Order: sequence, then structure tokens, then C-alpha cells
Amino acid sequence: MSLTSNIYSHPSARYYALGLLTVVYTFNFVDRQLLAILQESIKADLLLSDSQLGLLTGFAFAVFYVLAGIPIARWADKSNRKNIVALAIGCWSFMTAISGLVQNYTQLLLARIGVGVGEAGGSPPAHSIISDIFPPENRASALAFYCTGINIGVLLGFLFGGWLNEVFSWRVAFFVVGAPGILIALIVGFTLREPIRGFSENKSVNEASESTYGIVFGTLWSCRSFRHIAAGAALNAFATYSTSSWIASFMIRSHGLSTGEIGTWLAAILGLGGAFGVFFGSYIAERLALKDIRWYVWLPSLAGFICLPFLVATYLVNDPYHSFFLQIVPGILFNVYLGNALAMTHGLVGLRMRALSSAVLFFILNIIGLGLGPWLVGILSDTLAPSFGTESLRYAMVFLIPSAMCWSALHFYFGGRTLANDLANAPD
Repeated sequence: MSLTSNIYSHPSARYYALGLLTVVYTFNFVDRQLLAILQESIKADLLLSDSQLGLLTGFAFAVFYVLAGIPIARWADKSNRKNIVALAIGCWSFMTAISGLVQNYTQLLLARIGVGVGEAGGSPPAHSIISDIFPPENRASALAFYCTGINIGVLLGFLFGGWLNEVFSWRVAFFVVGAPGILIALIVGFTLREPIRGFSENKSVNEASESTYGIVFGTLWSCRSFRHIAAGAALNAFATYSTSSWIASFMIRSHGLSTGEIGTWLAAILGLGGAFGVFFGSYIAERLALKDIRWYVWLPSLAGFICLPFLVATYLVNDPYHSFFLQIVPGILFNVYLGNALAMTHGLVGLRMRALSSAVLFFILNIIGLGLGPWLVGILSDTLAPSFGTESLRYAMVFLIPSAMCWSALHFYFGGRTLANDLANAPD
């Protein structure tokens, strides 16, 4: 125990751990995002509908992701977290690679469910580790840096997926992207050390304490601020996942671009732009919060309202490059909420509740955001197809995505009303 304590007393060890976990999260989203850039080719090859595609990227994936995440997170609150992370990336990378072998929709659905189950073991243990090695005043920006893995993963998924599909095939893309995760799993297992719980706050934890789902959920749900944060995060994720799942298909159908060109544009917009937004959103919030803690939720609210006119215009302009430029602002601001929401959620619970509290937040976020978002867009697109033909996806996205973002911004604003009081009354 003292060895671990001494290791994480050094900034270099903390930042190595953070960097390695961010690489893991990057591969999480490379594997997840890959399907979005490949789905038009898969649709043509396997003869699928938009509803089936939406189910693949949305509800079917999300249900298994969140259901597996709850017991894995409870396991992480009691056991060695870095071993769980290593096992998780090995599992989802293997399932991504074998997605290139599928011959029909059922086989692809089962492979994507396997990816979802594996990915469920990645984030909650990582969130808990980061909160134990970074103090509260730096926790939001540390978690936000970790969350840049989302956008780096989106960047790599769009970029490599688009060009691998265009030069080779969608099957080759799955093989190439899945294989490196096995090596990352070994690096995590052999080089990352398990931190002492509560190390960054010099707190001790009761080893006999229980952190059941009911206790953690009850603790969080008793905080009015958390209810608004969870709703705001879920609706923001609805807009974000719907966009990342369907934007490539929209640019192909409505503007006739190739996957290679689309992948390059979206890698820059949603990848680089999103990474900038998620990190600096929390970095700025930490500094504003020194004067008023409510900036942790006010900043995501402000970002959501700023996005609205750009989101509407993105889907209505006729020129594809005007559309790409309009996507830059939402691309930067989409994930401003993420590091802030995670840091506030961890601040509302006890030391042995952090992994499970992340799982609770992600359960709500992913059922509504990842589960319903892409699926409802696909259903509405199929419903509108008899009237609008290939333009049905355009109108499904312009109706659902800005609406969800506006609703999200309202919840984050209202979450500020009780945030300070709820944090002051948190366990530990």
C-alpha cells in the first residue's frame, strides 16, 4: 500500500495513469464509432433498413452496455480496478475484430452486443481511479482529459474507417481497428498500479462498507441537482450520439460525398474540435467555480443554447461544405458537459461509490442518449421515407437533435439551483 501511495505522490505517475486510461478510452470509441462510417456499406452489403442500423448503433448496444456496467462497476468498487480495465479492452477489441467476419444481421448484432459488454468494463473503474489520484480541485479537468478519448476515438474511427472502407472494405476496417486493443490490454495489466481509495483527499475508507446499486442510486437520486445533471447529460448524449451515428450517412445521401472525404472532415470537426471542447469546458468551469460552484452546470447549459442555431442550419443548407463549417461549433461544444457532470456526480457520493455512481450516470445517459437517440432517428427516417425519399434522414435529424439539445440546456441550468447544498451534504 505504501508503494502505491509513494508512486502516486509523483505527478509523473498520475499523468502516466491518466494518459494510459485515456488511450484505453480512445480505443473504446474507435471501436464504437467505426460502425457509423461503415454503415452505408454494411447496409448495402447485408440489405439492412435504417431502423436496423439504428438498433445496431443504439438500443441493442446500449442495453447490454448499461446492464453489464452496473455489476462490473460494483465489482470495481470492491476489487482491483486496473485488472478490470485490462480485461475489458481485450474483450471489446476481440469482438470488434470478429465483426469483420459476420455474414448477416443477426451475427453483426451479436458481435456488437459483445463489444458493448466489453466496453461496459472500461469507464466506471477508470473514473474511480482518476478520482482517487487527482484532488477535487483538479478532478473535473482530469476527467475531462480522460473524456477527450471520446473525440480522439471518433477522429480515428472516422478517419481510418472511412479510408480503409474506401481502399479495402468494411470488413478489413474492423480487423485493423480491433487488433491493437489486445496489446493495450497487456500494457494496462503490467504497467498500471492500483491506487489507494481516497488517496488524493487523504481520506480513509471503511473496507466493510457496502456500495450496492440501491444505496448509490438512492444517494444520488435524493439530490435534486443530480436529477437535473443526469437528465441534461442524457439529452445532450441523445443529440451527440444521434449526430455521430448518422452524420456520415446524411452526408452520403443528401450530398453524395465519399466515405474517405467525410471521414477526414468529421475526424477534424468531431475529433479535434470535440477534444478541445471537452477538456477546456471543464478547465474553464474549474476556474469559474472558484467564485461560484454552479458554473460546473451553467457552462454546459450555455454551450447547449449556443449550439441550437448551428444544428438547425447544418441539416438545412444545400452546400455540403457549408454544412461541414456549421458543424464546427456543435462539434466543439457537444461534450462540454461530460467532465463537469462526472466530477459533480463523484462529489455527491462516498469513496466506495464512485465507480458505481459513474455506472448510474452512464446508465441514464446511455439508455436515453445512446439507446434511444440513433434508434429514434432511424425510425423517424424510415417513417418519413415515403414522403421525402433519400432526404428523410435530413428531416429526422433536424427535428430531433436540436430539440434534445435545447431540453438538455434547460436541465443543466436548473441543476445549479441546489448543487452547492447537495455537495455540502455528500457522504464522506
